[in-house]
Amino acid sequence: MSNAGYESGLAGDLLSCWRAVFERQRAFAEHALAQLDDEAFFAVPSEPRRERELARARAAVGDHPQTGGTPVPPRSGLNSVAVIARHMGENMLSRWTDFLTTDGEKDTRDRDAELAPFPEPMTPEQRRAARVQVMDVWVRGWATLLATFDSLTEADLSRTVTIRGAPHAVHAAIARQIDHYAFHVGQINVIARQLVGTDRWAWFTLAPGTTREFNERMRREHGG
Repeated sequence: MSNAGYESGLAGDLLSCWRAVFERQRAFAEHALAQLDDEAFFAVPSEPRRERELARARAAVGDHPQTGGTPVPPRSGLNSVAVIARHMGENMLSRWTDFLTTDGEKDTRDRDAELAPFPEPMTPEQRRAARVQVMDVWVRGWATLLATFDSLTEADLSRTVTIRGAPHAVHAAIARQIDHYAFHVGQINVIARQLVGTDRWAWFTLAPGTTREFNERMRREHGG
């Protein structure tokens, strides 16, 4: 896939520009999510240090079977794609509901719960049901963001909103969310590509080795 969303350039007015960036972030993430089966969707990324500790623990038990079992190092602490997607959706529901009139951190939000790992192990049926729930939060979050965004006017950009009580100009609150979502969309793509394998990965951005051709085409199309 091409470098979707940017081939024709971005609009000059801030609201249209920011909306296009949000739309591309969503498309970028969903392109990755679509390449994951249910098992990969909930897979917790491995951490090399933890894997080395596990290997050493297994080796120690092999040498001394009387120890009575393999000590297991703590979980990696890294988030699965499922956890990241749930977190993003819940964040959007909190930040963008009544965006101009209420604090962006709603009393009903439980950030720690949305970032908690899913129970292990899960049956295939449990994974399917949990994935449906995660994607429902994801879709509702994006719908809330875009509906709110479409209601904003240029005059609203100079208004003040709060996030956890801290005042933000509306334009600054929007920039904060773009930054936040970009971080997590990048995480989703890196984790998903590791799980799928680069040799089987369908590229959303430019595939390796295609940059020169793409740049030349863009210059021809735009008269550069």
